[in-house]
Formats: sequence, C-alpha cells, structure tokens
Amino acid sequence: MLVIAHRGASAAAAENTVAAFRLADEFGADGVETDVRLSPSGRLVVSHDAVPDLDGMLAFTDGLDACGDRMLVNVEIKNSVSDGGFDPTCEIVPLVVDELRRRGPQHRHRWLVSSFSWATLAAVRAAAPELPTAWLCNGVEETRRREMLDRVVAAGHSALHPSEAAITEALVAECHAVGLAVNVWTANDPERLRTLDELGVDGVCTDVPDVGLEAAGRSPAATPQWTFRQG
Repeated sequence: MLVIAHRGASAAAAENTVAAFRLADEFGADGVETDVRLSPSGRLVVSHDAVPDLDGMLAFTDGLDACGDRMLVNVEIKNSVSDGGFDPTCEIVPLVVDELRRRGPQHRHRWLVSSFSWATLAAVRAAAPELPTAWLCNGVEETRRREMLDRVVAAGHSALHPSEAAITEALVAECHAVGLAVNVWTANDPERLRTLDELGVDGVCTDVPDVGLEAAGRSPAATPQWTFRQG
C-alpha cells in the first residue's frame, strides 16, 4: 500500500505548503496529494478551497518543486460546481499538462491526475493520453457498482479514488477485477490504516504519512511507483 501525504504532511505543517511537502519527503512518504486551481489572473495555484485571494496562494510550479524528485505526485484538479470557480471549458487542463510535461519525460512516471469533475478528467485524457488519471468519488452505489466501474475503465482512467469510509473488500476486489487501482482518502487512524492495507487498497492518502508507513509495516521506498492494473 502506497502512503500518500494528503496535501503534504498536513498534520505537522500547514496543508498545501512548501513545508508540508518537504516534510512528507523527510517522513518517507511515497507521494503527495496536492490540489491545483486556476486563479482569477490565470495562475495555477495550490489551494483546496476557492479562497478570496487565490492569487496569493502557493504557485503550482513551486509546490511541485517542493515535492523533490523522489515522491509521486497526485495532482487533484479542482474544477467542480461545488468547489466554486467552475469552468466548463476546463481552461486549467492545458496549463496543468504543460507544467507537468515541462519537467521532462524522466518524471512522467511520478504523475497521477485526479478530479471529481468528469468533464475535467475527459479533457485531461484528450490533451495528454500519456498521463494516468483517476476519478475521485465519495463512493459507488453497490447496485450500480459494475456499471460505474465499467464507465471509468471505458473512459481510460487507471484508478478509482473513493472515500476511505466507502471501502469494502468487495469494492476493492471488483475494481481490481476490471483493472482499476484503488487509492483512498483520507485515513489517519493506525488501526484503520492497517485494515485498508489488509483489504488490498493500492494507496492511501493520510495527513500522517509517518504513521501510515508504520501501520503498513514498511520502510520508505527509494523509488516508489504507482500501482496501475490496466495493461
């Protein structure tokens, strides 16, 4: 189970900051989950919420720099009606793609792009088919589970990112059966982290990556890799 620092090591430092990302690396996290938004002036910034002064937030490029060269990076594109500042044309997508590509093919294996917005993910798939994508959700209704998972696969996505509260052994097994990795958000309790590992989830977002590694009974990885189950 990969241990992904949720907005950095956010229990030890302010979330989505240079300090939080650097601490995640020091703690040995396999990767970082970070949010990216488009500010009113057209800048890519790191922020979970649509705060009034988005232009004053950490620049996306500086946030990626703070993640170093070892850790994986799950880039969550914030572009949903409920988030504020929704853009149906998805102007943020080519900017994010350009920033990731600018860092060179040697870093391509580190990126995973996720979003709650189906349209945003579709735009990523069209603009950059080389980038793996994941659909964020609270959960999948059991009665519609296979239908939804087949839709996710057909759209070309590599992973499902459900809430940890939605995780069951059956959901993990069905995702794996259709070729989807399962990365969950957000678990901090050591016992729950151990349970998620036992259930076979591929990755977990946590505010306490040091606790996550201990719960999984493993040491930091020198070269972490995303687990993608599609061919």
